[in-house]
Amino acid sequence: MINGITAQKEIENRKTEKKNPNIALLDTEFRKFLKNTEKENHILFSESQITFTDFLSNKLLIVFAIKKGIPYSIFSLIQNITPFTINDWAEYLDISSKSLIRYRLQDKSFKPIHSEKIIELAEVTNLGVEVFGDNQKFRQWLETPNYALGNLKPFDLLRDSYGKDMIIGELTRIDHGILA
Repeated sequence: MINGITAQKEIENRKTEKKNPNIALLDTEFRKFLKNTEKENHILFSESQITFTDFLSNKLLIVFAIKKGIPYSIFSLIQNITPFTINDWAEYLDISSKSLIRYRLQDKSFKPIHSEKIIELAEVTNLGVEVFGDNQKFRQWLETPNYALGNLKPFDLLRDSYGKDMIIGELTRIDHGILA
C-alpha cells in the first residue's frame, strides 16, 4: 500500500507540475531549504519528496522555517505562484518595494515576522487556487467585495492574521458549497 500511496502522490505532483512549472521548482528549492533547516534544528522529516503543499500542512515544519527565515530565492518562487503583485507583497509585508529589491540583490532571508506572513499568504493562495481552479479566478474573488466578510474585499483582509483566518474560513465554506 505504501508504494500505491507514493505512486498516487507522484501522479498528483506531475499533474500539478504540468499546470504550473513554478510549483515543481518551488518543491525542489523548498526540499533543499528544509534539509538545511533539518540539520540546524536537529529534526527529521520523514518524506524526502515533500512538496510545498505538504509543507503547508505540517505546522511544526512551518514553525522551524519561520524561525530560520524564508530566503528571497524561495520567496520569489512563492511570489510566482500567487496572484499578488510586488506592490501587494510590499504592502502585506509592511516593507518598501526598495527593501524587497535589496532582499533580492543580496538574496537575504526574511525576518521571522515577514517569513510568517509569506507562508500565510502562500496558504491562502494554495486553498484559493484549489477552490477556484486558477490564480486569475482567485484574484477576481479577492478583488470583489464579499457579503460574508462584511462587504470588504478579501484583499483588504489579508493584512493581518485574523483577516487571513476569515478568508481561509470563507474559502473552506465555498469549497464545501456553503455560500453566504
